[in-house]
Amino acid sequence: MALTGIQILKMLPKKNCGECGIPTCLAFAMKVAAGQAEIEKCPYVSEEAKATIGEASAPPIRTIKLGAGSASFTTGGETCMFRHEKRFENPTGIAVLVSTDMAGADVDGRISRFKSLRYERVGVLMKAGLIAVKDADGDQGKFTALVKKVLDGAEDASLILMSSKAALLAEGAKVCGERKPLLYGATADNVAEMAAMAKEAACPLGIRGVSLDNTVELSEKLMADGLKDIILDTGARTMKAALEDNVASRRSAIKSKFKPLGFPTISFPCEMTDDPMMEAMIASVLIAKYSGIVVLSDLQGDILFPLLLEQLNIFTDPQRPMVVQEDVYSINGPAENSPVLITCNFSLTYFIVSGEIEGSKVPSWLLIKDTEGLSVLTAWAAGKFGADLIANFIKKSGILDKVKHRDLIIPGYLASIKGELEEELPEWTITIGPREAGHLPAFLKEWKPAA
Repeated sequence: MALTGIQILKMLPKKNCGECGIPTCLAFAMKVAAGQAEIEKCPYVSEEAKATIGEASAPPIRTIKLGAGSASFTTGGETCMFRHEKRFENPTGIAVLVSTDMAGADVDGRISRFKSLRYERVGVLMKAGLIAVKDADGDQGKFTALVKKVLDGAEDASLILMSSKAALLAEGAKVCGERKPLLYGATADNVAEMAAMAKEAACPLGIRGVSLDNTVELSEKLMADGLKDIILDTGARTMKAALEDNVASRRSAIKSKFKPLGFPTISFPCEMTDDPMMEAMIASVLIAKYSGIVVLSDLQGDILFPLLLEQLNIFTDPQRPMVVQEDVYSINGPAENSPVLITCNFSLTYFIVSGEIEGSKVPSWLLIKDTEGLSVLTAWAAGKFGADLIANFIKKSGILDKVKHRDLIIPGYLASIKGELEEELPEWTITIGPREAGHLPAFLKEWKPAA
């Protein structure tokens, strides 16, 4: 039975040291109870309490970490079936496959695209996070050389090492050093050897089953051998079978607390089709339901970008608006006679407005008022973007020292507060801007400060 936050707090040392990364023991206990933190993060809790709390409060899907530093990747930690129930914790990792039987130019191309295909949207850097290195012929030298090439060429990639030979994976893990890879794949034929190798290397181990039942059997054997960090592949190689296995695994772990399936999953769209577009479609389905990692045969911008957008949309917290910091933002190198605009701190609003200003080439000051992540009209209706609050922000923002004029451009949807704002800011001329951000470039090119 799950423990409450108060029950967990009673077993903590109550030092409020913050060394777990959370300011107080009470806040930490609540996060542990909610499955958002692991009890092992507390450096002072007793081993007895660890065992008691860890068993009762661990997320139904175990959290698995790969790599280190900028090359780190986390999967698992999930606590619900559906995003609207709470939120999904760790975005599906997108990996690209390289193999020892590929020509050097093909490998170089995949590594190059891994490094170059990166996109920023609403302040988030979106990119593929992993490279899967596959042993195609059992040659230790070729496999180790390929691992080194990937490590040197993609400094921020987490690695998946794929081979049926435990000795090759062991050597590959040594080459990776602190960038702990996922070692894949344990089967019924090599499970004991793979388990011993993974324990010695202190790396997560991937199972490759031939069915869901077989995957459960392998998982139970590895757990009995003392392995805690496991990633599951049921062997499904069609979209329908992979989807069904993912849903069954997730449901068993979340609803029934079935521990052998309480691990992240890995899927291989690259092995399900030779058609890149079909591969992308399969990956899109498995990102939504419920793969921890999907492995693609290659990375191309027109395929990767939609998958990254899907990943971003699914793995944002639906209960927490995305926001940017309240501040004065300079765009295109503004000066003392440049226009001053204001809007809310909802991320999508900020990036759309700032993007249109940047595209206009007009040097401008953009004031971002904290509205707790609400959009312009919603914030106004909630009393978080009214004339008095805007006026107070203008006075304390520092914009008075940056410009000579006193002309403020407000969103067109806030035209109704123009009079109130003029009363609050009698020295300022309030100009009503466009209702739509797309009309800003033309508006700014015609703008002149009031005489």
